[in-house]
Amino acid sequence: MNMQDATKVSEGLAYGPPGERTIHLCIDMQRLFDKGSDWEVDWLRRVLPNICNLVERIPDRTIFTRFITPETLEDAPGAWRRYYQKWPQMLRRTLEPDLLRLLPELEIHLPPARLFDKPVYSPWMDGRLHGMLQQDRIDTVVMTGGETDVCLLAAIMGAVDLGYRVIVVSDAVCSSTDDTHDAAMEMYAKRFGQQIEMVETEALIAALS
Repeated sequence: MNMQDATKVSEGLAYGPPGERTIHLCIDMQRLFDKGSDWEVDWLRRVLPNICNLVERIPDRTIFTRFITPETLEDAPGAWRRYYQKWPQMLRRTLEPDLLRLLPELEIHLPPARLFDKPVYSPWMDGRLHGMLQQDRIDTVVMTGGETDVCLLAAIMGAVDLGYRVIVVSDAVCSSTDDTHDAAMEMYAKRFGQQIEMVETEALIAALS
């Protein structure tokens, strides 16, 4: 199954156009994952134009998350310490600070778009993001970014658990591994059909109009 085929298992806005209480949550589209980085995500540039199109449509309703690595190995809790023992060059003490920034094509939308920094895969862990969205009476979260099978997976499942309507923009998500991307997309469609909808960028933008 290729990237496009995996998204065709179930596609469309089953519950109608997203309403005014919708936020676009773009996951970790940072220079840290761009070409030349040790954490390069191969498809990141491939999906970037679709993400840009969506952000340009609703910049004031976009939140960009950023994955912020610990300063030192000692700052990494529990099993994360083993993780950064494998990737010591990604600790902030040695990392080029600009790598934590958004891609330039997205950074230009700050503001009105907002940033949300997180130290782990999920943006929901400490409750800050959920509190922000509840204050704004958000009930629908549109998801883009990466990786489909890591940080995006954590963001999607957290949103499902919290009761949000979750819309995954199927041609605006990316991974560095084809097999696990396909598996994740198929899982979203087949196992979470009542809680996760998938739609392509063009159709979503048309529904927002």
